[in-house]
Amino acid sequence: MKKIQMVDLKGQYAHIKDRVDASVLEVIESSAFINGPEVHSFQKELEEYLGVKNVIPCANGTDALQIAMMGLGLKPGDEVITADFTFAATVEVIALLGLTPVLVDVDPINFNIDIHAVQKAITPRTKAIVPVHLFGQCANMDAIMEIAEEHNLFVIEDNAQAIGATYTSKDGTKKKAGTIGHVASTSFFPSKNLGCYGDGGAIFTNDNDLAHTIRGIVNHGMYKRYHHDVVGVNSRLDSIQATILRAKLPHLDAYNKARQDAARKYSAAFLDNEKIITPFICESCDCHVFHQYTLRLKGVDRDALVKHLNDNDIPCGVYYPIPLHKQKAYADDRYDENNFKVTNQLVEEVISLPMHTELEDEQISFITAKVLEFVNK
Repeated sequence: MKKIQMVDLKGQYAHIKDRVDASVLEVIESSAFINGPEVHSFQKELEEYLGVKNVIPCANGTDALQIAMMGLGLKPGDEVITADFTFAATVEVIALLGLTPVLVDVDPINFNIDIHAVQKAITPRTKAIVPVHLFGQCANMDAIMEIAEEHNLFVIEDNAQAIGATYTSKDGTKKKAGTIGHVASTSFFPSKNLGCYGDGGAIFTNDNDLAHTIRGIVNHGMYKRYHHDVVGVNSRLDSIQATILRAKLPHLDAYNKARQDAARKYSAAFLDNEKIITPFICESCDCHVFHQYTLRLKGVDRDALVKHLNDNDIPCGVYYPIPLHKQKAYADDRYDENNFKVTNQLVEEVISLPMHTELEDEQISFITAKVLEFVNK
């Protein structure tokens, strides 16, 4: 059996090595390293894949979130509602812009932002909602968009973990995650479902005027060289990363299917075990692309299981061990622990198993056997 990796980027690279190597060399030979033809081609190809009018590449996923908020014209003191149970980048950019983060609890079933908590958190100062499609599963965008329309709020989708996921609205309409809100951000960090070999990110929107503003922001506020029309930043996807993403994009659906197949095999092995809650999946896997495969443990010493797996050369992760409202940087006296019951429970119970495109049946069988060996002892 091959060594088990949490993410097997080397194995994935082996299948596309010739295309990647040749494309990278072409970029080097062209010397068009910034905003070169590869960046523009990737932008167009991703727009077509997502069915969105505008993709604006940038340097990383955190920048993408920040630039999206800058593009919307949010002002210091404006309140932005987002989930407490997620990676810090989501709230980090809110704070960096002088906005007021409003953290709310998540749904115990799918770990995404709790709709009732969002409704309760809205005040006259609320300007935006940031749903995070956590671990690759789409948030309840029907309900979020209805709330936003009722209260005249922006919706900024944090799609860093769910690129390629398909959301089916209650009217049967299907859209790719990241194309439903007013604007969305994603990350091309190497371990993502669509990852480059460095840092990278992008913003998506169907609003042409907003896209125009954002294109200036990512490039020092310039639309014409040395003419700075808006306050901007320096955040551009480089051509080498773009050409790697172009090589991977045609395989994204296959990559996501491989993750979904691995998730089904994991869940089948844990079926009916009362100590293990497997990830919730809607009627199909289309809305979940399994950036992570995350279990909840009931009556199990999670940290001891982590040690047991590591002792058997099985990597695993705890995403996330500390709620954002308990992080030193984002602590606030206005938060009431009674409003974070689900998040506070999840951080004690969750564990993520290896998940990537190269997982083999033998590896999955070994991993699940070792989990069950510990859980059932």
